[in-house]
Amino acid sequence: MIQTDLYVLLPVIIVIAWALMLLLVDLWVPKNRKGITAGLAAFGLAIALGFSLSQSGSTLLGFSGMVVLDPFARFLNVLILGSGLAAIALAYDYLKRMGLERGEYYTLLLISISGMMLMAQAHDLIIVFLALELLSIPLYVLAGFARPRLESEEAALKYFLLGAFASGFVLYGVALIFGATGSTNLESIMGSIGSANPAMLLIGAGLLLVGFGFKVAAVPFHMWAPDVYQGAPTPVSGFMSVGVKAAGLAALLRVFIVALPALAADLTPLLYALAILTMLVGNLLALAQTNLKRLLAYSSIANAGYLLMAFVPYGNKAMAAESNAAMLFFLAAYALGSLGAWAVVVSLERAEGCGLELDDYAGLGRKYPWLAIAMLIFMLSFTGAPLTLGFWGKFYLFKVAVDAGFWPLALVGLLTSVISAYYYLRVVVVMYMQAGQPEAQGDRWVTLLAVALAALLVLLSFFPGPLLNFAALAGL
Repeated sequence: MIQTDLYVLLPVIIVIAWALMLLLVDLWVPKNRKGITAGLAAFGLAIALGFSLSQSGSTLLGFSGMVVLDPFARFLNVLILGSGLAAIALAYDYLKRMGLERGEYYTLLLISISGMMLMAQAHDLIIVFLALELLSIPLYVLAGFARPRLESEEAALKYFLLGAFASGFVLYGVALIFGATGSTNLESIMGSIGSANPAMLLIGAGLLLVGFGFKVAAVPFHMWAPDVYQGAPTPVSGFMSVGVKAAGLAALLRVFIVALPALAADLTPLLYALAILTMLVGNLLALAQTNLKRLLAYSSIANAGYLLMAFVPYGNKAMAAESNAAMLFFLAAYALGSLGAWAVVVSLERAEGCGLELDDYAGLGRKYPWLAIAMLIFMLSFTGAPLTLGFWGKFYLFKVAVDAGFWPLALVGLLTSVISAYYYLRVVVVMYMQAGQPEAQGDRWVTLLAVALAALLVLLSFFPGPLLNFAALAGL
């Protein structure tokens, strides 16, 4: 039994143990050699990634059914660990350049990653809440890591206050569901729904939806995202855009598909409205942005709406597997594009926030053609243009919505994608059609990451089958 428990959580245990070890080792690393700490952090994540990939595809429960290892958890663990490796590559030169080179950055990053992985494996509402706090608290600190920059301190304070408020909703929702069903275990909750107090159960589910909606930055719980993304150090913003969204999505799927499928009919209109609002608000507000970090923040909000589109028919058992696969496939495509776009932003950013306005990218196509080509691919993938993985991601999402009978939702998704083309392609126009002399910092790791992610987006668009199969096998 103990061996099974440890096996189920082995990648999470590795990341947490490595973070604690890193905290001690960093005491002996000289201040001007923090690259050693970054390398050790990446090595630890690589070990955890290797174990995640090697774990069995069968479903195993651990710690008295409080955590689970299944294909869904493996898919998200791989995605989160890969995003963590990319975040280390983004941060290595950036922290040195900005005078922020402190080893605790990587320890906090690893602890947050462990919380995200635990969220993907949570099979009990208590573990969901603990994982939520484990991933959030280090991010509150990382958002303010660029002190004494006022924007960074403001971002940390806003994220902390609103995050604590959202955690309160989750905790109160857990209490109500426990009061209605007498259990916090997801399968036990599902078995007790028939005898539960329906009003208390529905209110508890609504409160959980609010808390998780904050994490994925769904409208109207998105207010924190633009200010936090703009004020936080850019590598932190890039990591949050993928990791936090993946963890929040994992919690949504676990709780509502495993524990609360009986509430699908009651929650479908609410999810429908959330998806439409998020797509519309995210894309329309992005049109007015001239700061690239804020533009990518609103892009992240809009993409949360597309993800929610596949979540709307979650109560339809005939569509559950297809919806789940489309959502995870789109999340992977979004992760590749988002991390790549933030890599280009890191390359162009200079001291005191210079290099973050759209005009700072004028002339990038002539002076730094590889970075410009990579950014072009990321923008096209976000738009959903053919020959990029983003095209297939949106295609499968829209197909699921139409097949489930929600064709107006798919139509809104299509129209908002057309709107998004304006602000995504505006970046391309500035890069290639405006004269300028941008200054990239020349960090080879960031450039290599951007080019590699762009190549993956194009290559996988010709062979999307393996990724789609991986996502289909990860169904709940």
